[in-house]
Amino acid sequence: MTPTENHSFRIGIAPISWVNDDIPGLGDDLYTQNQVLSEMADIGYVSTEMGRIFSQDMSAFKDRLKEHGIQLASKFVGVLFSDPDRQEKELQSFTDWVKFLQEMNCEHVITCEMGGSMHWDPRRSPEDMTIQKLTDREWNTLVEGLHQAARIAQEHGIQLVYHPHAGTVVETKEEVDRLMAWTDPGLVHLLYDTGHALYGGYDPLEQLRTYEDRITYVHLKDVRRDVLEYVRKEKIDFRTAVVKGLFTVPGDEEGCIDFEPVFKALMERGYEGWWIVEAEQDPAVAHPYKYAKMAKDYIVSTMMSIQALNQR
Repeated sequence: MTPTENHSFRIGIAPISWVNDDIPGLGDDLYTQNQVLSEMADIGYVSTEMGRIFSQDMSAFKDRLKEHGIQLASKFVGVLFSDPDRQEKELQSFTDWVKFLQEMNCEHVITCEMGGSMHWDPRRSPEDMTIQKLTDREWNTLVEGLHQAARIAQEHGIQLVYHPHAGTVVETKEEVDRLMAWTDPGLVHLLYDTGHALYGGYDPLEQLRTYEDRITYVHLKDVRRDVLEYVRKEKIDFRTAVVKGLFTVPGDEEGCIDFEPVFKALMERGYEGWWIVEAEQDPAVAHPYKYAKMAKDYIVSTMMSIQALNQR
């Protein structure tokens, strides 16, 4: 039995390697929905996340997923809960996506605050490449919105997992710690993203060990250390950093994260959620199929090695 056949190792990949959701236009003219799903299935991935390349026609999308033997794991839902004037509208939009995910038999909804972000806050100018930190009042409003959203999700049998993300107001170690301290652990769970943890100044293994009881969803991505240092030195914005090659997949020799202790820690705590490869790269530079297969081969071989050692 291989790790992907074991319930403990459900390995999927986000479509962002083919068509980037963070950067409009990146990969749009290169791939179709069916091509992306076909390549995922050919490599052996069993799940994916909702992306803008995929149809929102539920019936048609279900048919395509079934055809390729792929399950939808979740969707990233950006919110503006920190703005009290928008919270009611944001909660309605959030509820609509939760209902969609419920119909698609998903277990999680990925949530991230967009207020104050350098790229995704619709209230700000696209030219503003700074992060506008939240006030204490906005933090309180954000937490209130997350709690309401989590209760809505639970009513539909879905867990809310918060995604700390580069370029947003929950990016750094201090911000992640604050969010975890201020939110109800029974409502707000943590999406553990190795790449964004490192980008934000959190040692990925330390974050995992600190919040292992809150982590119910995992994104696996690696970071090119030389690009990260350049990005920090030059204060480069997130989208530009991605295009310059900040992220890559596990198994790429150019990456700097040691994944073996991460995998061991997840296995030791009995983690049985999704393991989703999610590495934002320019598909014209980093060929999606090549890197997706590189990641899958590395994850499976590393897990099998760990299992073999544990059985001795």
